[in-house]
Amino acid sequence: MRTFELMTKIIMITGGQRSGKSAYAEQLALRLSERPVYLATAHVWDEEFRHRVEMHQARRGSQWTNVEEEKYLSRHDFTRRVVVVDCITLWCTNFFFSGSSGEHDLPDVDQVLSEVKAEFDRLTAQDATFIFVTNEIGSGGVSPNALQRRFTDLEGWMNQYVAARADEVVLMVSGIPVTIKS
Repeated sequence: MRTFELMTKIIMITGGQRSGKSAYAEQLALRLSERPVYLATAHVWDEEFRHRVEMHQARRGSQWTNVEEEKYLSRHDFTRRVVVVDCITLWCTNFFFSGSSGEHDLPDVDQVLSEVKAEFDRLTAQDATFIFVTNEIGSGGVSPNALQRRFTDLEGWMNQYVAARADEVVLMVSGIPVTIKS
């Protein structure tokens, strides 16, 4: 049985879609704990996405504690646990679209960023190890869509915020972890 003194630790796993981020985060969590927590932030929008969620769930075994929370992650007590938060991108999406009533009502990125940062700070004030999964969505070209540009800004700034506070940052490239910060 693994035992260790737990102090707040933040690990960020980033990369493109299907780069192996979630699988790597899960493997890391299992190396750190026999009973890790999987904190899912996804809102299930359609059947294709539901299928993705089911694939992720099937990959994890019974040793996982699964928690689903779309926005207010800090309302859960994770003291002395190892927690995979999957993912920052979907978590930001939930905040981003909750304040918008349509295409012409563009969310205020500064306000949303402030809300997400505050919730991140409340969550990571707990004595736990947090493994955050996120997407690198700003590596492509600039979108002609104003809503997409705003979301890319939000995501990029939130990723920078988390990375600055993280003890470790790993970039996944084609299933290979590349240490960015240790």
